[in-house]
Amino acid sequence: MKIIRKSCAKGAEEVEGLVVVIDVFRAFSCAPLLFHFGARQVILEADPEKALGLARENSEFILVGEVDEVPIEGSEVGNSPAHIILKGEPYFRDKTVIHRTTSGVTGVSSAYDRADEIILGSFVMARAVAAYIKSQNPGIVTLLAMGARAQKKAAEDEACADYLEHLLTGAPYDPVKVFKDIVFQQTAQNFIQGTKKYLPKEDPVFCLQPDLFDFVLRVKKVENRLEVFKKPSAGAGGMEIKPAGIFS
Repeated sequence: MKIIRKSCAKGAEEVEGLVVVIDVFRAFSCAPLLFHFGARQVILEADPEKALGLARENSEFILVGEVDEVPIEGSEVGNSPAHIILKGEPYFRDKTVIHRTTSGVTGVSSAYDRADEIILGSFVMARAVAAYIKSQNPGIVTLLAMGARAQKKAAEDEACADYLEHLLTGAPYDPVKVFKDIVFQQTAQNFIQGTKKYLPKEDPVFCLQPDLFDFVLRVKKVENRLEVFKKPSAGAGGMEIKPAGIFS
């Protein structure tokens, strides 16, 4: 298995094989929560106007979206794990969710036609993702860290790629260094300082928890739409899936 590392929008145009699109803050930390709370369908739409239009055309759909971190005007929920958790299961159960984000969703859209398969990546699903990849044993795996607004490398996305590479190959991984590199840099501090309502202080706490979910999220095109499908991954490839803490 060959591991390739790519980053940001440019990297999305250079992927090969099975591709893990990583967006820790916050798209693909939010996505598993939608399924955890019983969403029936999750559609990824990179174009904010199309995402808003699709939600307006279907009154039962929920729009979870942002442009450069700011919630799309007219969206019911921002791209925030804290906001999703506060809404809870009754809000999402059996609903279709339209998910639009600047980094993660646009990265999936850009990489889709070049990839053999696309998996969504974040710390909260990392061990399940690694177990699934091992069970599939692809020749090439691209770890695509989408970064800040898909333009600049982000410590949290690169660290998640490091963690996945560690799980897949045994490469060195220092969780204490990861904590330092992420929490004390500006992206995380934008949340921690609590100056913007749409960047809740609670979001990094959730996003940096590894291995909370025992499923993977695969992306497939259905009737010209990118849809996310949940696939159980517990125990796949001989790798036990269990909850863990930040220093595991």
